[in-house]
Amino acid sequence: MKQNQEQKKLLEQATSHYQKSINLAEEYLAKRGLSLEDAERFRLGVVNQPLVGHEAYQNRLAIPYITRAGVVDIRFRAIDYSEPKYLGLPASVTRLYNVEAYFQATDWICLCEGEIDTITLSKLGYPALGIPGVKNIKPHHYKILSDFDRIYVFADGDTAGRDFAKDLARKVAGVIPITIPDGEDVNSLFIKNANGFDWFKQKVAA
Repeated sequence: MKQNQEQKKLLEQATSHYQKSINLAEEYLAKRGLSLEDAERFRLGVVNQPLVGHEAYQNRLAIPYITRAGVVDIRFRAIDYSEPKYLGLPASVTRLYNVEAYFQATDWICLCEGEIDTITLSKLGYPALGIPGVKNIKPHHYKILSDFDRIYVFADGDTAGRDFAKDLARKVAGVIPITIPDGEDVNSLFIKNANGFDWFKQKVAA
């Protein structure tokens, strides 16, 4: 769905408003190995004082989807481990997260399952795109990925993640599935490994 200027303006206002409360998520971010500086880079926020229509997102982490045209969507993640883990705006469409990485990458890129994992790999210096769950990949995403010679896929360490990587390899040339241990993901491995950067460096032949 094509957005009009008014919708983009409202998304920008919401992002700026929620950014002001990001300090409320400092403890959550620290548990994920992320800093307030990391949050600032990706313009993360907290819905402390919801704007009209955002009451259902109270106290959630606001994760804006930003393109060169501005903020095009916001997803809201529970930081108190309540369910559902994620909520989206009404009528929003599935998008790739951190699309700026597409322009920064050379002949290879990383693909993650989820925004936090994408932020984690970006923190380590890797160009990383994210999909909001393996079931949300779309045909036009294949075309975007096909622009690269190598696509390192960091899907979660579960059956769905492994199946996703295998299926993507059948549809896009250059896919390199990275084996994630059972029950783990990019962020959990980063947190658990004191030399986390070295673990990822071994996996990506940049």
